[in-house]
Amino acid sequence: MRAAVIGGGAYYAGKKVQQGRQQEADQNAQIADMQQQQQAPQAAPATSEEDKMAQLKQLKGLLDTGVLTQAEFDAQKQKILQSM
Repeated sequence: MRAAVIGGGAYYAGKKVQQGRQQEADQNAQIADMQQQQQAPQAAPATSEEDKMAQLKQLKGLLDTGVLTQAEFDAQKQKILQSM
């Protein structure tokens, strides 16, 4: 019985670690996507205001999940708003 409890606890802990790693990988992918969008050449066609609003919403989601600090969020938000 004791081995089952210990094994179950280890399984649960392993699953939590795996979920945390997956969440971190997803967040890193979101950050990379946003950085790539910001580094687009200036000759690229202007994005619509809807696209910029979507970027702002994505930034807010990253702020809410703790991926971005408030200062990072504010800086990125200013860049987007200035390009409108």
